[in-house]
Amino acid sequence: MSTANQAKIEIYDTTLRDGAQSEGIAFSVSDKLKIVRLLDDLGVDYIELGWPGANPKDNEIFQLIKTIELKNAQITAFGCTKKPLVDVNKDKVLEQLLLADTPIVTIFGKTWDFHVEHALNTTLEENLNMIKESIEYLISKGKKVFFDAEHFFDGYKNNKEYALKTIKTAFEAGASRIVLCDTNGGTINNQVYKITDDVLKFLPNATVGVHVHNDGDLAVANSIAAVEAGAIQIQGTINGYGERCGNANLCSIIPNLQIKLEKEVIGDNLEKLFSVSRQIAEIANRKASDYAPFVGRSAFAHKAGIHASGVAKSPETYEHIAPEKIGNLRRILVSDQAGSTTIRKKLETLKLQINVQENDVPTIIEKIKELEWQGFSFENADASFEITILKALKQMPNYFSILGFRVIDDTIAPAQMNLNSEASVKISINDEIIHTVSEGDGPVNALDMALRKALKEIYPIINNFKLADFKVRILDSKEGTAARTRVHVETTDGFNRWDTVGVSSNITEASYMALVDSILFGLLLNNVQALNENKVML
Repeated sequence: MSTANQAKIEIYDTTLRDGAQSEGIAFSVSDKLKIVRLLDDLGVDYIELGWPGANPKDNEIFQLIKTIELKNAQITAFGCTKKPLVDVNKDKVLEQLLLADTPIVTIFGKTWDFHVEHALNTTLEENLNMIKESIEYLISKGKKVFFDAEHFFDGYKNNKEYALKTIKTAFEAGASRIVLCDTNGGTINNQVYKITDDVLKFLPNATVGVHVHNDGDLAVANSIAAVEAGAIQIQGTINGYGERCGNANLCSIIPNLQIKLEKEVIGDNLEKLFSVSRQIAEIANRKASDYAPFVGRSAFAHKAGIHASGVAKSPETYEHIAPEKIGNLRRILVSDQAGSTTIRKKLETLKLQINVQENDVPTIIEKIKELEWQGFSFENADASFEITILKALKQMPNYFSILGFRVIDDTIAPAQMNLNSEASVKISINDEIIHTVSEGDGPVNALDMALRKALKEIYPIINNFKLADFKVRILDSKEGTAARTRVHVETTDGFNRWDTVGVSSNITEASYMALVDSILFGLLLNNVQALNENKVML
């Protein structure tokens, strides 16, 4: 491994500032503290906590962060250069940056002459003075300063001489990092490489970083191009959160740098990346993308039989890295493309103890393909898949039998058009018929309540089963309101999570099928014995 490969790449995380500008994300103070701990545990070098003075939450977080001991990361405060023609001692932004009391301060300044003249409404010379005085002032107060060269790549392409003059001014004023920003996110990666290389030749003693946005869907490639040109700091966000199309996604950048380019980034903490990505998505109240490279649930999922067969022989055939390196898992999906290898690999991952013989595999494949033809999908419904196997092999305990159900919707107050849903369920358990009625918020909730009411006295553990997610998909929109519908249900008992599926042209029936499977699997998972064990559900 070369010396260049061993160079430490600094990771500067701006999830809590730039990422918080993503549409639909609003971190509370508690959220920010949780994310700080996750990022620190991951091993990032710098955490940009926010813009002091921007809002009460950011002011509070800068006070609370002083009570938290971090083992890896340093906290930075973010702001801008002083205003035109304002004394540095009287500038409000610089004052707030000092009150934040962080050892490192990151300030951005204009480097594109177009922005200086049309956004700041000042002269090019005054902008240079603003950069110089702001950095020198903060350093005189004991701060280490990083300079974010806003719109640098656009500025360089428009007026190379002036753009270089701005970063030279920042460097000579004492900035520890010169960070080249692709603020509009429209630069191509070969341009990023060339311009970063030019900067390092122009300022050979400067420590250079990059901060890029993803408007051209090139933020990850641009960040890596900058590193290959000699940049040593990458600014980005977890899961690529950020304004407009987002920022550079650290969940892709970190493993690419560490595994592919053999750079020193976060070391042994790399295996925590998947978990951190999912946890921060949960805190942000965003569904984690299943299709995200490296950290998506589908990143190492194999559906086609030939792929599953290849991976079974040698994972390298269809995987560019081992999923365990970043804490992810390999998944073998079951579909109508499944072959015997796919089924065998899938059987190795079952949560339940199912007695499957080699001559059972064709029976299972036939049943799966039959159900897939009807519209079922077991790719994200492992629990229904396992129940299907048990039924196909006649091993499913007969916990209860469904005799029928009914759902009624009516309006109590026509003026407000408030619908009232009532469901009745009739089941049989060990030859005893149980008939219950329940109301709920909509037909599915009413059915769920009625079914639980019928079962909870005999199987009290179902009181622990909670609905975690509910999704509906129309399978053939050409059929209009008569289209077949697939319902996906995710359930948890507080320790485990499982997924079930139901399909019907009647959405209520599809929902009921998924709900029944969710209860059956929960009983199996918790090793609950059926009342009449000599009977099986066919």
